[in-house]
Amino acid sequence: SLLVQAVSLRPATWHPCLDMGHLHRPSSRTSHRNLPHVFLLFLFVGPFNCLASYSRATELLYSLNEGLPAGVLIGSLAEDLRLLPRASGRQNQQLLHPERTASEGNPPLSFSLASGGLSGQYVTLNNRSGELHTSAQEIDREALCLDGGGGAAWAGSTSIASSPSSDSCLLLLDVLVLPQEYFRFVKVKIAIRDINDNAPQFPISEISVWVPENSPVNTRLAIEHPAVDPDVGINGVQTYRLLDYHGMFTLDVEENENGERTPYLIVMGALDRETQDQYVSIIIAEDGGSPPLLGSATLTIGISDINDNCPLFIDSQINVTVYGNATVGTPVATVQAVDRDLGTNAQITYSYSQKVPQETKDLFHLDEVTGVIKLSSKIGGSVLQTHKLTILANGPGCIPAVITALVSIIKVVFRPPEIVPRYIANEVDGVVYLKELEPVNTPIAFFTIRDPEGKYKINCFLDGEGPFRLAPYKPYNNEYLLETTKPMDYEVQSFYEIAVVAWNSEGFHVKRIIKVQLLDDNDNAPVFLQPLIELTIEENNAPNAFLTKLYATDADSGEMGRVSYFLGPDAPSYFSLDSVTGILTVSTQLDREEKEKYRYTVRAVDCGTPPRESVATVALTVLDKNDNSPRFINKDFSFFVPENFPGYGEIGVISVTDADAGRNGWVALSVMNQSDIFVIDTGKGMLRAKVSLDREQQSSYTLWVEAVDGGEPALSSTTKITILLLDINDNPPLVLFPQSNMSYLLVLPSTLPGSPVTEVYAVDKDTGMNAVIAYSIIGRRGPRPESFRIDPKTGNITLEEALLQTDYGLHRLLVKVSDHGYPEPLHSTVMVNLFVNDTVSNESYIESLLRKEPEINIEEKEPQISIEPTHRKVESMSCMPTLVALSVISLGSITLVTGMGIYICLRKGKKHHREDDNLEVQIPLKGKIDLCMRERKPVDISNI
Repeated sequence: SLLVQAVSLRPATWHPCLDMGHLHRPSSRTSHRNLPHVFLLFLFVGPFNCLASYSRATELLYSLNEGLPAGVLIGSLAEDLRLLPRASGRQNQQLLHPERTASEGNPPLSFSLASGGLSGQYVTLNNRSGELHTSAQEIDREALCLDGGGGAAWAGSTSIASSPSSDSCLLLLDVLVLPQEYFRFVKVKIAIRDINDNAPQFPISEISVWVPENSPVNTRLAIEHPAVDPDVGINGVQTYRLLDYHGMFTLDVEENENGERTPYLIVMGALDRETQDQYVSIIIAEDGGSPPLLGSATLTIGISDINDNCPLFIDSQINVTVYGNATVGTPVATVQAVDRDLGTNAQITYSYSQKVPQETKDLFHLDEVTGVIKLSSKIGGSVLQTHKLTILANGPGCIPAVITALVSIIKVVFRPPEIVPRYIANEVDGVVYLKELEPVNTPIAFFTIRDPEGKYKINCFLDGEGPFRLAPYKPYNNEYLLETTKPMDYEVQSFYEIAVVAWNSEGFHVKRIIKVQLLDDNDNAPVFLQPLIELTIEENNAPNAFLTKLYATDADSGEMGRVSYFLGPDAPSYFSLDSVTGILTVSTQLDREEKEKYRYTVRAVDCGTPPRESVATVALTVLDKNDNSPRFINKDFSFFVPENFPGYGEIGVISVTDADAGRNGWVALSVMNQSDIFVIDTGKGMLRAKVSLDREQQSSYTLWVEAVDGGEPALSSTTKITILLLDINDNPPLVLFPQSNMSYLLVLPSTLPGSPVTEVYAVDKDTGMNAVIAYSIIGRRGPRPESFRIDPKTGNITLEEALLQTDYGLHRLLVKVSDHGYPEPLHSTVMVNLFVNDTVSNESYIESLLRKEPEINIEEKEPQISIEPTHRKVESMSCMPTLVALSVISLGSITLVTGMGIYICLRKGKKHHREDDNLEVQIPLKGKIDLCMRERKPVDISNI
């Protein structure tokens, strides 16, 4: 993408002072004739126009991305002001070579900021070339312009300007161009383009929205505190979504005229607070960058109550009895209605129906708040025996619920027994409060049973179910103790209602109702649904990625049952756990190659005193993505291979690894070049040559091997492989002079002793010691052939002794040319023919002598070449690795090389017969010389 753009805003008029080269362009015919008039016009008009042009400022506009490194070219003021192309020839020289023109007396152009300021922080200006570059201070568009003013203003040499109605952010510079004759005042605007370097962020982490339960479908509610993204345009917040819509809601986004986007919660189903009063989800804000960045917060949707439920009685009628001798204030009955609404919507008041006679209302008092009916006056003898009390339960805006209480008054001839309670446990308004898990035999109350008549036997027992026991308390009579029989658990049953019943022998009885309310204790720890929470996530995840939502239950009530979630001490710092919602996230990117499995604990703690907790284990597995290219263990590879290496022999192993797993870590190797010669085994990475390699044809090979993994898309890497061929002694010396065994040389009898006569010159295609050649005479024929000697190093043949009259004739020297190869040297032979005479008078005679097969005895004396001791030591040491390598050559390799030697011998034998027919080869020595053994020896080769 284009990071820096420049737009030059040239002034409306371009004056001759600044553009004399384009003032006038006369034709070639009239140029000389009009030139004086042009000069006169310029002298009178030019100075005034120059002064006028100074008042016109030039503006340049550049644009670049925020966050660029130092040294990025923003623009060249000299080029964008068109100083270079529009200057005259002399001015061009000044602009192109300011140092040259300065030496000639013309001052060079100078660019400078009008004064100090922010430019030194964000840009640098080259005073000579006029080039603007980014400085080491990184430009952050949000830091520069989010708090900027509403308009652009020039302050000093630099300022920051931002527009409230647009996303523009400008860095303003004032630049002076000197010297005086080229003076310019340039205003430079640098537009800072936004990049997606900020993620959306909600101002608060928990957002609450209240929705009335009677909201119709498609009700829209604006979510306050929308996400904020300092980036602008497409990099700002674009959309919102919920992690869990609960099947009841959806989100919509509205954009106002200022471009601000507000999320709206839309109701998609019927709500009922009495069924579910709260929904919790995660709201996610996403910007439009590539890749997009996310921000999240907890969204709590509370369902507010409306008065959609009316009071209800469980029973439509209750029957109660009252003794005629009951005292005033005795409770007769209690009515209680239920309203499922909350607050004021659930307030219930009780009242008598208008059908209830006033006499009955005066006898029985109804508490309008509690619904308790008490005896408000003494029961007289004329009072009706049965009273029908119609009671109404009134709620706001509701039709009253109705219940009927039938009160039967029993006339007392004899007074019934009396039950007098004395409570040991805490009792309030007839309700006894006990802590759960109280020990067995915990006392609740004493009951004294009395007979008002004093003449009847009274029995007493306990009516109702529960872990209670009523027993006589000895040694006292008519004293009973109410106590527990086993520990009670609030979570099993929290409320009991029992009665102490006393009756006498006449059948009169009385009942005392006792209500027992258990108080909850923090005796239950939170329990996770699963003790082991197994999770997976792909590596290179987005920051603050959602992992899971933990959930633990606590059987206790109230604050003791409220659970908070915490990470264990072994959890890495980049994992976060919301203590309220239990949402587990990871704040950073995970790399499977760095760590594949995470295992740590999480705690669920209740709010009891002391708090109880439980622990679960989180096992997180990071799934692999193909984010690692194959990696060779070496940057490049080098192998040394002896020449004549057999085809498909193992040259070396190319080792490559891939940090990814599974198919992403499978690596296939292939030769990119010279695949016709080399092949690589993908499974083992073994590099092989398809054909035998000859160092004399090519001494080294450079290959490029590519490794491709099995990911989608596949990643690859390459490495360089250098194969160097080591020389073996497989070439005997090649004699270049003399060219034929049939050639001869005339030697004058007057040749002085010590004079060079001729030479033998040979070369060897091998290298090193395999190419060091030694010369020796192994056979002589002639009048006195010992008169000649050969230099073993140079091959020069010299005369040793003065020639006599008897030495005239043909002298034939069989010269052996041998190399110093290892393990066996190779050699060639050549016949040197020297004809001692004053002249060559009869060439046919000499040729006939040459055609005769000479009888030459072979001398077994080997040529001696003196080698420095240090050289011998080095050669010996250099042979040691070869000897070690040769010692491990398999029997198959030795057999192969031996077969190659036999084949070469047979080929040389055939070549010898062909050359003998043409008189151009070495002279046969009557079977005394084994040409095969003399020309080539089998040589073992090995990979060293």
